[in-house]
Amino acid sequence: MTPETCRSMTELRTLIDDLDGRIVELLAARSACIDRAVDLKRVAGLPARIDARIEEVVTNARRAAGERGLDPDLAERLWREIIEWSIAREDRAFTETGENANGR
Repeated sequence: MTPETCRSMTELRTLIDDLDGRIVELLAARSACIDRAVDLKRVAGLPARIDARIEEVVTNARRAAGERGLDPDLAERLWREIIEWSIAREDRAFTETGENANGR
């Protein structure tokens, strides 16, 4: 089903709900990657926040959004929120193990 094939608001809402579920599924998978990043950063001695990587991720999101007809500014705002949440999650994991945010 696509938005163009929906013949009623009920059908469109069903499509939106399905898409929302897929978005949540992808965010959960991304969160699992963040949890793994904690382990790998710990071993490598890397900090939770790596500014160059943040900008790379945001640039990638903006480009992908533009290619798919989504407002790049919206994508950037969403990704920066996701990134900050992810960094906070990593920081908490480091703190819980007695390490500082710099991975030491």
